[in-house]
Amino acid sequence: MQKQGYRKSTIHYRIQALKSIARRSNVSDPESVKGFLASATFSEARKAKLVEDLDGFYRWKRIVFNKPYYRRIDRLPFIPLESEIDQLISGAGKKTATFLQLLKETGMRPGEAWDLRWTDIGTEDLTVNILPEKDSRARQLRISARTAAMLAHLPRRYDYIFRNPKTAPLRSMEIFRRIVAKQRNRSAEKLQNPRIKSITFKTLRHWKATTEYHKTRDILHVMSILGHKNIQNTLVYTHLISFESDEYVCKVAKTVDDATTLVENGFDYVTDIEGMKLFRKRK
Repeated sequence: MQKQGYRKSTIHYRIQALKSIARRSNVSDPESVKGFLASATFSEARKAKLVEDLDGFYRWKRIVFNKPYYRRIDRLPFIPLESEIDQLISGAGKKTATFLQLLKETGMRPGEAWDLRWTDIGTEDLTVNILPEKDSRARQLRISARTAAMLAHLPRRYDYIFRNPKTAPLRSMEIFRRIVAKQRNRSAEKLQNPRIKSITFKTLRHWKATTEYHKTRDILHVMSILGHKNIQNTLVYTHLISFESDEYVCKVAKTVDDATTLVENGFDYVTDIEGMKLFRKRK
């Protein structure tokens, strides 16, 4: 896989999957493995992914493998309320909270955030430069003063913001995921809200894409934020929003200062009536 140009993370997770199967069946015997998959309680999508991993392994070993058919079920991603995300962040430790806040504001992938260096943060213009993964596009995104302040309060032990370069990136990321999961589950129990347990790093990317599309209705804008090269990957977020029942807060601007304040707070200009300017913002 290395010779064929696969990413280290792809190789790592394939090996982990094969080791897991080998603990439960005779991985050298395709029929034994197929029997295990047939009785396993994994989702169809999980089984389909395992079949892909096994197919690569058997081709390498030159073992005949008649692949069983498992269909991936197309599911829309879980989108939490912003209040639930904020509750999760407020209940987390300083490093975890900063990491989650950064994912919430930018929609970057967790691996992209994990590889951020201090030099990637523009403290004066409040920007973050993202080195892409998964064949995405490099991009520069804005961050809020709050997120910049949270970053500023983190210790600067290494060139990297979040990870220790002395530990392998994938290994350190797995450890961090487990820490975050424990903090998340504690928050869910404390607040008696099981939905918080469903919030993952990827969930925050889905939430950012959904809210940006809701605000702008501009799928190309969302595509740019996420770093997608194929718009088909972005179009899923159009199915998560219904504009039919939009409700708005309306405001009237009598002066230039009024209009400036409204625009800074996310209101959009609608029209002029009797010398006044009307603005609106979705609730």
